[in-house]
Amino acid sequence: MHLYGTQAISEEGHLTIGQVDTLTLAEQYGTPLFVYDTALIRKRARGFMETFHKLGVKAEVAYASKAFACVAVYQLAAEENLSLDVVSGGELFTALKAGFPAERIHFHGNNKSIAELELAFDSQIGCIVVDNFYEIQLLKEISERREQKMRILLRVTPGVEAHTHDFITTGQADSKFGFDLNNGQADEAFQQTFNHAYLELLGLHCHIGSQIFDTAGFGLAGEKLIDKIADWHKTHKFTCTVLNLGGGFGIRYTEEDTPLEPQVYVEDMITVVKNKAAMLGLVMPEIWIEPGRSLVGDAGTSLYTIGSQKTVPDVRKYIAVDGGMSDNIRPALYDAKYEAVIASKAHAPKSETYTVAGKLCESGDKLIIDAKLQEAASGDVLAIFCTGAYGYSMASNYNRVPRPAVVFVEDGQHQLAVRRESYEDLVQNDLPLTLKKDESM
Repeated sequence: MHLYGTQAISEEGHLTIGQVDTLTLAEQYGTPLFVYDTALIRKRARGFMETFHKLGVKAEVAYASKAFACVAVYQLAAEENLSLDVVSGGELFTALKAGFPAERIHFHGNNKSIAELELAFDSQIGCIVVDNFYEIQLLKEISERREQKMRILLRVTPGVEAHTHDFITTGQADSKFGFDLNNGQADEAFQQTFNHAYLELLGLHCHIGSQIFDTAGFGLAGEKLIDKIADWHKTHKFTCTVLNLGGGFGIRYTEEDTPLEPQVYVEDMITVVKNKAAMLGLVMPEIWIEPGRSLVGDAGTSLYTIGSQKTVPDVRKYIAVDGGMSDNIRPALYDAKYEAVIASKAHAPKSETYTVAGKLCESGDKLIIDAKLQEAASGDVLAIFCTGAYGYSMASNYNRVPRPAVVFVEDGQHQLAVRRESYEDLVQNDLPLTLKKDESM
């Protein structure tokens, strides 16, 4: 069985995380429950940061917080001297509520509202990643009216396709994100923003996809961006100070996945950018990256309680848990694969094959199909690995199911980071019917 971070198996055969028994966590906080190994998050963050420092390259490592956002995780990111990538007013508000340094916040998104942009200016955040011509016009109007400067990057699509699921590939030409690098849109965006009185153009940004297991795509994208920067330097004397190559670094979900260590991605990026910049006579820009899944994905474990079981003779055995697609939509949305263990029997052989079904009223609510597990019984706690990215952040109240609690663990300590929703929480924004019934009907 593959263990992640500080996961271990105790003498009693129980799965532990951060030296805390998962059965203790399930009993104290209830299930479903997201458990985050904060020591592993710190290790991943330091791996990225230390590689840049070792190679003597100025950089910012921005946590792509769409993977998982809450006050406590933003505070953890701040402790590790990360920057922050937000994609909505809600994420920005949460970051500010957490006391995250505003100057290290980068604001993404393909349809930022005027209110969101005003909040960014009010908060004096570090950078806005500009996605389209409409946004350029809004930024000009807001900055000129306020007579306030804002640093910006232009997001471009370099035409590089990552080898990943179609739904999460964002760097190819046909994308809702960014200015196309090959059809003149990026050049037009440059013309509209370069030398503006209040918009300080730092450089370019791209993101070629997610769950990527090699460095070739990043290198090719980096070369294309450097070529464009060299063109603007030659024609307009533009000096690029920041090159943001995004994120998308893969993690191990199952034995089929073969991710690289974080420092390998960074080292290869730096090599490509350094060599290309030197060849073209350019000053080496500061490198920014945006890891999200690779910081928190395998640091998260979901705990569930097994309830009903069903055997379809000669077909399959089902076990049902007290969560499902309401707290992990990825299997239904992306056909995502996971591995699991029965937390109290982690030392026992995986002798059975089950399909793990959720409790939601959808036939597609299956968390794992044909999972190899220990023999299951009602009341057992099931631990599903690597649910730290896009689990809680994409959770819903479908079927009016409350969202789970989130717990952080480290060095034998545990704390509640997000409390479990109650039924009262579910109806707190509901209002009673006030329309008059038409008695004539």
